[in-house]
Amino acid sequence: MDVAPRKRFLNRRRKEAGLGYLMLAPSLLIFSVFVFYPFFKNFYLGFFRTPPFPGLPARYVGLDQFREVLTSDYFTNSFRVTIVFALLTVPAGIILGLLLAMVANQRLRGIGAYRTIFSSTVATSVAVASVIFGTLLNPQVGLLPWLGLTTNPAILENPKYALFAVAVTTIWQNLGLSFIVMSSGLQAIPDEIIEATEVDGARPWTRFWRVTLPLLSPTVFFAFVVGSIVAFQTFGQIDLLTQGGPIDKTNVLTYAIYKALRDQNEGKAAVLAVALFGVTLLLTTAQMRILERRVHYGN
Repeated sequence: MDVAPRKRFLNRRRKEAGLGYLMLAPSLLIFSVFVFYPFFKNFYLGFFRTPPFPGLPARYVGLDQFREVLTSDYFTNSFRVTIVFALLTVPAGIILGLLLAMVANQRLRGIGAYRTIFSSTVATSVAVASVIFGTLLNPQVGLLPWLGLTTNPAILENPKYALFAVAVTTIWQNLGLSFIVMSSGLQAIPDEIIEATEVDGARPWTRFWRVTLPLLSPTVFFAFVVGSIVAFQTFGQIDLLTQGGPIDKTNVLTYAIYKALRDQNEGKAAVLAVALFGVTLLLTTAQMRILERRVHYGN
């Protein structure tokens, strides 16, 4: 190859690379300040124990604080509560969203109104959903206690039912998004395939199990992974409804981090935040490895 054309080619590549890095610089700067720096700062703070009295300097303890926090009953309980909360909300939210999407996918007159109703909760914030369900469950003015559906103590103060009540609030608040995701997946399935199974005489349940669900599996996989991440980051409804109680029965990892910061224990909060990141990363990786094998990407 001639030296001159090769030199021109390399110069053009360098200019293109420089232009690319220049265009990426603003995004990299924002990510560095608001994502990467706090992320590594968390690891750094975990090596320092916050003194019990304000004004005293933090003391370097190495990995001792990680060991103490991650082997404590406090962390074990928060981790267990977070897992149970995810199991209560993620599968139920996906199943309900799929059922509503299948109903709204029918070619019926006026079905657009139902689609609007089913997706309406996507515009509802966590605060609004928590206030609605907090009012419904209020032992003095709530609708459910008025109907006789109450416990002693009240549902949100009952260790047996508080987490379940928060889970129901979360499912309702996220149902609109789940419905929209599942509806988009159903509408992407070619009508010719469904019509062919009907001509072959397949029953509705067989069509769903053998045809619809396999073709919908990428959407279900996406909803499951994203829903799990969102469940592990739940905070607002816990803070508004139960504040982690009663007796830490709703004290998920995110709220445990908040309580540590509220107590001005930055070292403990940093360790819990690192643990939450690690658990979320491992869970997502496991889901990608295991569940993706069952995903059908063909048409």
